[in-house]
Amino acid sequence: MSRLLYVTVDNHLTDEDRGFLAAYDPRAFPPVAVTVDLVILTVRDGALSVLLIRRGEPPQRGWWALPGGFVGPDETLDAAAGRELAEETGIRAGAHLEQLATFGDPKRDPRMRVVSVAYLALVPDLPTPVAGTDASEARYQPVAELAEATAGLAFDHDDILAAGVERARARLEYTGLATTFLDEPFTIAELRRVYETVWGVPLHAANFRRKVLSTPGFVEPTGEKLATGRGWAELYRRGTTAHLHPAIPRPPATPAG
Repeated sequence: MSRLLYVTVDNHLTDEDRGFLAAYDPRAFPPVAVTVDLVILTVRDGALSVLLIRRGEPPQRGWWALPGGFVGPDETLDAAAGRELAEETGIRAGAHLEQLATFGDPKRDPRMRVVSVAYLALVPDLPTPVAGTDASEARYQPVAELAEATAGLAFDHDDILAAGVERARARLEYTGLATTFLDEPFTIAELRRVYETVWGVPLHAANFRRKVLSTPGFVEPTGEKLATGRGWAELYRRGTTAHLHPAIPRPPATPAG
């Protein structure tokens, strides 16, 4: 893809452009590097968790960080994101990655001016990560525990993680993503627990059920029921719609204290 893009751009160059480029010296400007950082979220043991690596090299050796690294000179951003995820954790989730935001504070990296393009994935059933390249460890960490920890993540990764968690929580409002975390068939109560886990707030059971069943295409009844010990719960499968309308609104977080 990058080669095709280069040929396309080159074909649009004029003789004036080629003359300008022949004398152009990129060293006349301060160097800027580009990295990718990956917010990989999943639900493990009933908690919203993020994939982290422990840095095996300076700067900030030993600090926990998001997977990521420098973009190669001939790489697209998407290719670099998939490669870094595989190299540092052994996980391949390129099809699920979406661009989240760009972070470019001049002092975010002590080595040089580095602009990072952050990627996000919220996916179920992620395999156990295996550290590689410049990562000495890799693990899933509950997001709530990180929020309470006194030591933060390396660089500005706390800010990147916060942006990723907010985007993931918003996606549950207007997509059927939550159903992918459940084996079919499932109950409305099981679906509600996925929302509560990702959103980090308790939900009113009756209100949630009403909103889910009033959203066309979100879930479909199987016609079967499951004994719960307190009665029978209807079973559902994933619906056919990708975007929910109306959306499932997220309640405001309960203030601490």
